[in-house]
Amino acid sequence: MSIDLRVLSDSVHDEATFLRFLTALATDWHEERMVEMENPSLPYSPGALGWENGTIGAMLEAAADWGNASINGLEFYDKPENPWRRVAHIFYAGKFYE
Repeated sequence: MSIDLRVLSDSVHDEATFLRFLTALATDWHEERMVEMENPSLPYSPGALGWENGTIGAMLEAAADWGNASINGLEFYDKPENPWRRVAHIFYAGKFYE
């Protein structure tokens, strides 16, 4: 995918930009499914586009876990004041957080 989801999540500031991010996240997930069907990644490794969580349930659970772990910020993460950006960060973390 040509869009950097981390950068896009950092640009979220309102409902419209959040929905743009959410659409890109969904597209990224679908693109990885297509790549994985043709050339599966090794077991216990992230998928071709970095997805650690391959189901909606796993992704939502990981997002919630990361959201709780980062509620006061993290060493390398400053929690944004903008709630739309914060939600985008939480959803993005669902891609990779285990």
